[in-house]
Amino acid sequence: MSNDEEDFAAMLAESEKGKPRNAKRPKVGDTIKGKIINIGKDAVFMDVGGKAEGMLERSQVSDADDKLLVKIGDVIEARVVSDAGGVLTLRTKLVRGPQASAELAQAYELGIPVEGLVTEVIKGGVSVDVAGVRGFCPASQMDARFVEDLSGYVGQRLMFKVTRYEQRNLVLSRRALVEEHNEKLAVETRKKLVPGAVLRGKVTGFKPFGAFVDLGGLEGMLHVSELGFSRVEKPEDVLSLGQEVEVAVLKIEPASGKDKSDRISLSLKALANDPWGDSIANLSEGTRVTGKITRLQPFGAFVEIAPNVEGLIHISELGAGRRINHPKEVVSIGQDIEAVVLQIDKERHRIGLSMASKDDASREDVAAVAKSQQAPHKLGTFGDLLQRKK
Repeated sequence: MSNDEEDFAAMLAESEKGKPRNAKRPKVGDTIKGKIINIGKDAVFMDVGGKAEGMLERSQVSDADDKLLVKIGDVIEARVVSDAGGVLTLRTKLVRGPQASAELAQAYELGIPVEGLVTEVIKGGVSVDVAGVRGFCPASQMDARFVEDLSGYVGQRLMFKVTRYEQRNLVLSRRALVEEHNEKLAVETRKKLVPGAVLRGKVTGFKPFGAFVDLGGLEGMLHVSELGFSRVEKPEDVLSLGQEVEVAVLKIEPASGKDKSDRISLSLKALANDPWGDSIANLSEGTRVTGKITRLQPFGAFVEIAPNVEGLIHISELGAGRRINHPKEVVSIGQDIEAVVLQIDKERHRIGLSMASKDDASREDVAAVAKSQQAPHKLGTFGDLLQRKK
């Protein structure tokens, strides 16, 4: 008997004194936690309770440079791979070489998760190295929902379940493990999930209308209109996959019909400072402003007159009294222009503008016309104003 084994035997006898007699012994396939009580030249020994002690090869708890990653007293998690009398053989990771095949077969039979390195994206999924054995994980099984671009997983070490294991045919799934983990996280997240709550989450995917955010086992939708006060064409312009964000919960709609989960609406805008109020503080009807044409629509042209603040020049205000069929006949996107404020709707964050020219009437006359408007959609024209001046 080696010195390591003699020392360990003495420790076993001592540790037995404090254990309950009816403690259940772990069985092959179980994942258990135990305290490291001895570190030998070739093995690490653990007290795992249940009238049993465990043994790990040092390589199981060492890095690639053979540096030990644990110390006596540490509590670690390991898997039982065999039971030889009084000592359980444990693993924290699969061994490479001839033993890998037997352990993969055991993992398949008992549903034990295995660690694998995603090496490349291939047709239909990804290739995964599991203890030197090449495996395949279908795209549909990489996450709780389908991920179109799998390249972000390459180079990551992840846990998988073995769904099929035959000679030269190792098929894996990560989805079941993710869903199981999410269910546990969701229990705690639901306790904090109320309208108005501010939560931290991670961006997990994109759609043209917004971004999905994982709040901790539950996903919420960050609509493109809630990404900020400035106009955003697509969520990828301001967010990136995996980015951590702080969001406000707007509303929660319980699952119904085909929906299997609640619909959670989120917002970034609700936590940002509204630039509108400060930007228009010095504006009034009749004020001359300069800006850049940002968008053209059949009904008019949008002008950015301050950061994240746009005004609308209605098509009737673009032609200097003459009728035009589309704003593009007069202005173009990116063009710098001068305009006059006709109307400010603070509640709806809308500013009505009119194209200004050297021959425009005075500020006072413009303001008088603006105040005389009967409805928000009819702001009047400078033709009207000039007619009144005659």
